[in-house]
Amino acid sequence: MKPCMTLAKLALVSASAVLLTACVSSQMPISPANDDVDAAPPPPAVAPNGSNQEQVVACDLDAIQSAIGEPFDEAEVAQLQSDSGARQVRVLRPGDMATMDHRPDRLNVHLDDQDMIEDLRCG
Repeated sequence: MKPCMTLAKLALVSASAVLLTACVSSQMPISPANDDVDAAPPPPAVAPNGSNQEQVVACDLDAIQSAIGEPFDEAEVAQLQSDSGARQVRVLRPGDMATMDHRPDRLNVHLDDQDMIEDLRCG
């Protein structure tokens, strides 16, 4: 076999592989990374004047400050959410990993090693 023929066949096979790879990767769906255990973000609220500008209401920490220093109970999550007006609640224990995205309508309940409520934050 001639060296030129072998080189030509190698080039043809390589080009075919590249084209096939391009076709396959262009048809694969791209999904966003989901590194947070929270549900999808809530739909944008309509501003009072009817405009399409997004209006996010932060949770109200003043209404739940008395919970700091109390033992945490999963059954109270719904009450904390309701009292604070938060759309989401995230419970964080020491060493838990959390996303750094800021959501003013999310209540973060920070616990200590004994599951006592150490801090409450919106975000």
